[in-house]
Amino acid sequence: MALLTALLIGLVFGAGIAVSGMANPAKVVNFFDIAGSWDPSLALVMGGALAVAYPGYRLVLRRPAPVLDPRFHLPERRRIDAALVWGSALFGIGWGLSGFCPGGAIPAIGLLRPEPLIFTATMGAGILAAKAQQRWAAERRSDRARRQGACRGCG
Repeated sequence: MALLTALLIGLVFGAGIAVSGMANPAKVVNFFDIAGSWDPSLALVMGGALAVAYPGYRLVLRRPAPVLDPRFHLPERRRIDAALVWGSALFGIGWGLSGFCPGGAIPAIGLLRPEPLIFTATMGAGILAAKAQQRWAAERRSDRARRQGACRGCG
């Protein structure tokens, strides 16, 4: 049942992206082109999404748990750190340059055009590279801590 519900929600989301024109990268790029052919429709789509999502979250989060899961899966970290800032900046740069964000690119794959396929493939490669870098950094921190712990009492 949960899988079917996720599929239906994804279809509704994808249809909304398609109907609003947000699967068209030119609309997104034109939104960022304030000095040129500015198209404010993306702001209207975002405003409409917020108008639905905000009260929806407030209502749903009053429940002790979701209907199809034993608990809510919400972000636990509240701190704004370098990883969040850099990730947000990279997301915005990629969105502005390509005209795609994951929410618009995935439904656009159905158009069978090369652009969303290339974007999604490079996004996947970026996710894999970021995860590899995080593992490498964690191993490095662990090695450093091990070396420092082994040398207690040295000197």
